[in-house]
Amino acid sequence: MSSRRRIIPLPDLLVSQIAAGEVIERPASVLKELLENAIDAGASAIEIRLDGGGIRRISVSDDGHGITQEELPLALLQHATSKIRSLEELESVASMGFRGEALPSIASVARLTINSRTQDDSHAWEYSLGQGEPQPASGQIGTHVDVRQLFDEIPARRKFLRTEGTEYGHCVTALERIALAQPQIAFRLFHNEKPQRHWRSGTLEQRLLDILGKEFIEQSLPVAQEQGLISLRGLVIHPAHARPSGDKQFLFVNGRFVRDRTVSHAIRSAYADVLHGDRQPAYALFLDIAPSTLDVNVHPAKHEVRFRDSGAVYRFVLQSVGQALAQGSMAGETPVAAMPLPEGATPPPMPGFPPPAPGSTSNPYASSEPALPYSHPARQGWQSSFSLREPSGGSADWKSMYRPIEPASSNTPVTSYQSEADNATDEFPLGMALGQLHGIYILSETRQGMILVDMHAAHERVVYEQLKQALDGRELPRQDLLVPVVFSCSESDIALLDEHQETLADLGLSLNPAGPTTMAVRAVPALLAQGDIESLARAVLRDLAQVGSSRHLDEQRNELLSTMACHGSVRANRRLSIPEMNALLRKMEQTDRADLCNHGRPTWFQWKLSELDKLFMRGQ
Repeated sequence: MSSRRRIIPLPDLLVSQIAAGEVIERPASVLKELLENAIDAGASAIEIRLDGGGIRRISVSDDGHGITQEELPLALLQHATSKIRSLEELESVASMGFRGEALPSIASVARLTINSRTQDDSHAWEYSLGQGEPQPASGQIGTHVDVRQLFDEIPARRKFLRTEGTEYGHCVTALERIALAQPQIAFRLFHNEKPQRHWRSGTLEQRLLDILGKEFIEQSLPVAQEQGLISLRGLVIHPAHARPSGDKQFLFVNGRFVRDRTVSHAIRSAYADVLHGDRQPAYALFLDIAPSTLDVNVHPAKHEVRFRDSGAVYRFVLQSVGQALAQGSMAGETPVAAMPLPEGATPPPMPGFPPPAPGSTSNPYASSEPALPYSHPARQGWQSSFSLREPSGGSADWKSMYRPIEPASSNTPVTSYQSEADNATDEFPLGMALGQLHGIYILSETRQGMILVDMHAAHERVVYEQLKQALDGRELPRQDLLVPVVFSCSESDIALLDEHQETLADLGLSLNPAGPTTMAVRAVPALLAQGDIESLARAVLRDLAQVGSSRHLDEQRNELLSTMACHGSVRANRRLSIPEMNALLRKMEQTDRADLCNHGRPTWFQWKLSELDKLFMRGQ
C-alpha cells in the first residue's frame, strides 16, 4: 500500500505551466494573446515575425502606449492586469484581454523578453522572467515581445506540435481572424525573414477584400441590422456558392473571434431550406452587443461567450441573416438582384425596423462606386394577382392558382405578343416566356438576353413560401376533396396518424383510417389540391415517422412543408400555356429565395446577349 502524500502548495512556475495548458496550445495561441495585448495597448500598426512556423520564435511589435519601467515585472505576474479593477468592470469588460494570464503562461513555457517604451520615457526598458530589474535598452515607443523556443523545457508538450508548415498555417489563421475585426490597424507578417502579408489600415470593406478575396465578396450578400442594444453587420455567402466545408466561417462578438452555438445554430437555421446536400454556409459576421449583456469570462482562451438573453440573440441573428438570404438572388450569371431598380423605386423597409433616412444607405460597405441593389426589384410596385384565400366553393386548379398578370397600364394598348414582350422586358426582371423545352424548362426573353427556368423547382419554391406565410398567419386554406383518396398502409402508419392528428390538421391535412390497413385523405391545403395526393400523404407520414415525438415537430415544420410543396408543385412533362408560364415568372419575381428550390438547387440561369453573340462569333 502506497504511503500517504502530504498536501503542499505547488511552486509558482508549476502553477503557471498548468495554467498555460488552458491558454497556450501551440504557437498560434501565443500569437493570438500577444496580438490582443497589442490591440488593447491602442496600436495602429503591428509587425509579426515568425521563425520555424512560430516554434523557434514569435516576435510581435506594436506602436501602442507601452509599459512603464515599474510595471514591466508586474506584466509577468499571474493575474496582474491593467484591464479591470473590480467585479463590476469584469461584468462589462470591453477589452480583448482581462485575465492577466497570457504573458505569465507564455513565460512559463518559453523564453520571453519584453522591450517597451512609453511616450514619457527617454528610452526603452527590457525585462525577462527571473532577470530581477528591467534594464535600459533601445526601442521605439510601443512594446516589442519576443518569444523563443516554445515548449523546449516541456518535451511532453513539444511532441504534440505539428510540422513547421502546419503551425505556420495556424498562425496565419489566427492573424486573419484578428485582422478582420481590426481594419483600423495595419499588419505586417514575416516568416523566416521573408515578407508574407501586408494589410494597410482602412475600411472593413477593404480588409474583407484583402483577406477573404474578391470571389468571396462577389458571391456574398451584405447583412446590416440594428435593434436596440444589438447590431449585426457583415457578409453571408449566397446559397448557390456554399462550400463543402465550414472553413470560411468568421463570427466576431464585440470584435472578438468566438465560436458560439447560439449564433451558429441561428445561421444554420436561416440557411436550412436553401442549401443543397451537405453544403456549408460561409460568412464573416460582426455582432456588437452591450458588454453588460455578455459574459466573456467563460474559458481562459476567451473563444467562448455567454449571452444573458440567448433567445433574443438567436431570433435577431436568424431574422437578420434570413432577410439577407430572402432578398439576395444570384442563381443566374446576371441575377435578378443585380438588375437595376425601376426609376424611383427604393428597397422595402425590413419588417420590424424603421425605414432608412433619406439619403442614407443600409449597406455598410457603400463606397464611391455605385452599389448593386440586393432586393428583388419585382417586389417594388407589382402586386400578386393570386390570393391565398380561395373563393368559397372555388377549385384551386393550376390556372386559378397562377392567373396571368396583365402588363402595367399604358396609353398604347398591347396588340401583339411581340409588343407585349418588348414592354415587359423593361418591367419584369425575368422577362416574358417564349415557350417550354422538353416539358421541363421555360424559355424567357429579357432585355439582357434569355433565361431558362426549371419550372418544377421554381414552382416548388413559390408554393413552399406561400405555405409558410399562410401557416404563420394561421390562414392556410383547406380544400375538401369531393372523392377521398384511399390508399393502403401499415398498422404503424395508422398508429402514427392517431398520434399526430393535431399536427396534420395544423398543416391543412385531414387523414382518417378507412380500415385496419387503409387510409383516406379527405382534405389537403388548397394550394396542393391538384398535386399527387397519395404521394403527398405518404411523404408527410414518412417525415413524421423520422421526426419522432411531437415535441420535435415544431423544429421540423419547414421540412414537412417542403415535402408538401414538392409533391404539390407542377411536375415535369406537364404542358403549360404561355400565360401560365408568365404567371409563374411573375410569382417568382414576388417570392423570396426564388432563385433556389427548397433543396438548394438553382431555379434559373441567364445568358447575356454578349455571350450569345460570342457563340455565333457576331461582330468578330
